[in-house]
Amino acid sequence: MAWGKKKGGGRKEPKFGLAASLSELRLNPLDRVSVADDDKPKKSPKRESGGGDKPRKGRTSSKARSKGGLRSGIKRLFYWGAVLGLWGAIAVAGVVVYVGAHLPPIQSLEIPKRPPTIQIVGIDGSVLATRGEQAGTNVALKDLPPYLPKAFIAIEDRRFYSHYGVDPLGIARAAVANIMHRGVSQGGSTLTQQLAKNLFLTQERTMQRKLQEVELAFWLERKHSKNEILELYLNRVYFGSGAYGVEAAAQRYFGKSAKNVTIAEAAMLAGLVKSPSRLAPNRNPEGAEKRAQTVLAAMADANFITDAQAQASIGHPSYNVKAVGAGTVNYVADWIGEVLDDLVGQIDQSIIVETSIDPKLQSVAETAVIDELAAKSVKFNVSQGALVAMTPDGSVRAMVGGRNYAESQYNRAVTAKRQPGSSFKPFVYLTAIEAGLTPETIRQDAPLDVKGWKPENYTHQYFGPVTLTQALAMSLNTVAVRLGLEVGAKSVVRTAHRLGISSKLEANASIALGTSEVSLTELVGAYAPFSNGGMGVTPHVVNKIRNVEGNKVIYARPADALGQVIDPRSVAMMNTMMQETLLSGTAHKAELPGWSAAGKTGTSQDFRDAWFIGYTSKLVTGVWLGNDDNSPTKKATGGGLPVEIWTRFMRAAHQGLTPEPVPGLQPSGFFATVAQAVSQVVPGSAPQSLAPPPGYVPSAPIYNGTRPQPAAPTQAAYPGARAAPQPNARPEAASGLDGWLVERLFGR
Repeated sequence: MAWGKKKGGGRKEPKFGLAASLSELRLNPLDRVSVADDDKPKKSPKRESGGGDKPRKGRTSSKARSKGGLRSGIKRLFYWGAVLGLWGAIAVAGVVVYVGAHLPPIQSLEIPKRPPTIQIVGIDGSVLATRGEQAGTNVALKDLPPYLPKAFIAIEDRRFYSHYGVDPLGIARAAVANIMHRGVSQGGSTLTQQLAKNLFLTQERTMQRKLQEVELAFWLERKHSKNEILELYLNRVYFGSGAYGVEAAAQRYFGKSAKNVTIAEAAMLAGLVKSPSRLAPNRNPEGAEKRAQTVLAAMADANFITDAQAQASIGHPSYNVKAVGAGTVNYVADWIGEVLDDLVGQIDQSIIVETSIDPKLQSVAETAVIDELAAKSVKFNVSQGALVAMTPDGSVRAMVGGRNYAESQYNRAVTAKRQPGSSFKPFVYLTAIEAGLTPETIRQDAPLDVKGWKPENYTHQYFGPVTLTQALAMSLNTVAVRLGLEVGAKSVVRTAHRLGISSKLEANASIALGTSEVSLTELVGAYAPFSNGGMGVTPHVVNKIRNVEGNKVIYARPADALGQVIDPRSVAMMNTMMQETLLSGTAHKAELPGWSAAGKTGTSQDFRDAWFIGYTSKLVTGVWLGNDDNSPTKKATGGGLPVEIWTRFMRAAHQGLTPEPVPGLQPSGFFATVAQAVSQVVPGSAPQSLAPPPGYVPSAPIYNGTRPQPAAPTQAAYPGARAAPQPNARPEAASGLDGWLVERLFGR
């Protein structure tokens, strides 16, 4: 560009030469000046020709730059590490606060009491079953053999006495072992942590629960000494099979106190803690023994025992102790559990329940039901059975609620309600007796139509005029229905309720045939007044409840206040009729040599239920057989399998007892035979050993009415039935000693 003037002094405009270009107007990077450089003298850059820039004076070397970068990196690393550490600490503090917020206040924490245990004992004091935790009494650490606690320390927490609740070395060791085994092969929990979990926490496996466990472990270590923690642990840890604490476990598996266990037994107990349910010796003896060997090796490694002691202890535990509370007695235990709340309310302490159960009779009852069903259940298509035996005052001596408690806990003796069939008829006949009829009253056995309903006899035969004794012994349906209509269904219902039936009964014509459902226990209880002279009873099994120390009685059963529910004369007449059921009627297979007995069979519609309730002066026993789904059996009747089970049980139950007659009946069998024979030979000189016990007074007058010979069709209807004896007849011939005495005295 050139600036100039025209001649003559005129204005000259700038001109751009051709050399000027737009690129020259652009700023060069060197032309840009930073704000910081405004006050500094500007230096023109030196451009060198030739091969590139040369190092300028004052430029930092590569080595210096490396050192500076390293220092800067360390500073940054330290800075961010501190930041992350601070946030980590804040996070940990937050987790601790959160976890602690879900725990009860530490200052108010207390070692919880043992959950209450219910120990159920029989009439002889033996333990029948245990409900709740089976906890033995607390055992002081000083009373245990020294190798017992050491066995737990050796296998569970070798550094127990050197850590403060949590063992970092143990956690690290467990972590390494688990990584090497690619699974959970070891645990890092200390004994203190395990105790904290058992006392305060659940068994769930969550991080929150684990952190709570750690906090509680620290609290336990601060609150208690090491020996106190170890003692608590040994008395609270679970050993399987319902046993909590070393005392309960030793009793459970070895039948001895923990104070007396051997080294081998101590090792087995310590080994159970890892997996009590899986390693319980009564379930897995091989696994328990293998684990015990591991414990013995650990004890030797820790110098708690010598190698020789460890080797000598292998294979020596004796754990063949039969588990208590097994079998059908658990039906009794369940029933007790149901009634306890009514008796004592909420249970907040361990208790001992003293029952009326006789363990020997319970065993006999269980065997009778199970064996008979095993032999004949397929033949009769019967899958289940139940038995209840009680004394005439209502004390239950044995109860079987089913053939296999492990398979079904449903109690068919208490809970199940089924149609009793003809076993309900005694309430109909009693109502008729109380209305003025007698065992010799005649009623027609003939077809009957009740508004379209036509009840029939089991044999479809009709015998015409029969006495009430014959009708009840042969279980004639038409006579029972006629009597029910005669006295009124409502009266029959009232009679049944008065004697102890608590179930709802429908007051209709079919009630006479037992169409309303009842339970076996209440039906047996309603028969009890016939055996005791007419006194009302309440079936019961609990006699007394006391605390485990035995110094406080929480409940004692009061005497029944039901009083007389049947007139003694009516009792005598009813027993006379029901005795005939066993002599010539539907229960003629029931035989108790030397004992007078009475009862009634029952078969419901379509053979769905088979019953027999029979009694002596000592026991009232009822048997029920059927199917849980109410399906028909293959013609199983009350006079068949139920009578066979009843006879088997009652013979064993009466063995060794002195025969006594049922109220209102003459002595029978061997007792009656000898007593009557001797009295006839030498009047008034019956030996005391054969006569009723001194001071015995029947609670009902003996019924002396005549009993006519059963009608001829009875023999055809019931093959093998015996004809009823005629009044004043000599004793009938009998087998064995009975027969020999009769032949010698009467020439028969």
